[in-house]
Amino acid sequence: MIYDFDEIIPRRGTFSSKWDRAGDGVLPMWVADMDFRTAPPVTEALMRRVRHGIFGYSLLPDEYYDAVIGWFGRRYGFDVKREWILSAISVVPAVSAILRALTVPGDKVMIQSPVYNCFYSVISANGCEAVSNDLIYENGGYTVDFDDLERIASAPDVKVMLLCSPHNPAGRVWTREELTRTGEICIRHGVTVLSDEIHCDLVFGQYRHLPFASLGEHFLLHSVTCTSPSKTFNLAGLHASNIFVANPNLRKRIQQALDANGIGENNSFAADSLIAAYNEGEEWLEQLLAYLYDNYLYLKEYLAEHFPQLHVLPLQATYLAWVDCKALQVPSASLSRMLVEKGKVWFNAGTMYGANGEGFLRINIACPRTLLKEGLERMRKTLKVESRKSKVESRKLKVES
Repeated sequence: MIYDFDEIIPRRGTFSSKWDRAGDGVLPMWVADMDFRTAPPVTEALMRRVRHGIFGYSLLPDEYYDAVIGWFGRRYGFDVKREWILSAISVVPAVSAILRALTVPGDKVMIQSPVYNCFYSVISANGCEAVSNDLIYENGGYTVDFDDLERIASAPDVKVMLLCSPHNPAGRVWTREELTRTGEICIRHGVTVLSDEIHCDLVFGQYRHLPFASLGEHFLLHSVTCTSPSKTFNLAGLHASNIFVANPNLRKRIQQALDANGIGENNSFAADSLIAAYNEGEEWLEQLLAYLYDNYLYLKEYLAEHFPQLHVLPLQATYLAWVDCKALQVPSASLSRMLVEKGKVWFNAGTMYGANGEGFLRINIACPRTLLKEGLERMRKTLKVESRKSKVESRKLKVES
């Protein structure tokens, strides 16, 4: 079956966080959800549930666990055991509960900035301090500073490393060597690796996602993994996510934290959507990945033609393009605000993801190509006008001086 990712589906007025938080006429290309309908098998499963008409408290059936185990076994060769799987309403609350289980107020949690903005808030909300092993940006891409990672991990109050894999917003797929070296350092210093792998299915070309816990027994027992079909199948509003915890002691503590926070139960639609997605959605996903990568290539070509001074980082994973705009010499927050207010297009300012995100914009390209073209046209026109104004003002200042 051929799926139509070019279809424009109106979302404004549907209680969409992405669209209805944007002002009138603003094209939103910010928060990480897609403007595509989910895979038809998921829709069909949900329609069956709706027709049943009763939405009471739900259990997770055997089919749910079988679907999760089957997905990670087929796609990653990762043999997940049923007893490792804990459910949660979504990944961010899960991360918060895990931190509550593994830390006490005053502890430190290592991150790798620039990184997903919600990491900062969940760490702070648990009374902990985020310490950043800043990624090294050179030659148009990011690598890990392992000397600094060792230094941070060796501090006795650093208890957890919050790993973003694949990385948002850098679009990196970490290699086996990078993950192994990261894990060895953390294990050596007693730091538990909490791996957020929500974007694991959105990987392009020759790149392959490697679950951190699949590196070997030692890594498995010293880590916790968060997963969800939400990014892959555009199901964020259905709140279905899973935590893999092989270590029974860690699993008991995390289950207690989930129960204490009331976030361990899924809603009536979670099981149906996940089972359908993982059991019947792979053909849809493969076509989605091809479409997303073509969008990325279009973005690169457009910016190369109209803004050759900007650099689009290689997109190995996610549908979130990370664009180096330093050549414009405009702070990220100001640039994002200008584009919203004058261009009516919303990209995320790089500083949302840490101070070393200054000079970058994050652009969500998970939309029909006509919307992507429109967003980039709005960007081009706005920056062209503002550049012209800036030149006029500059000449005026020279004359006055």
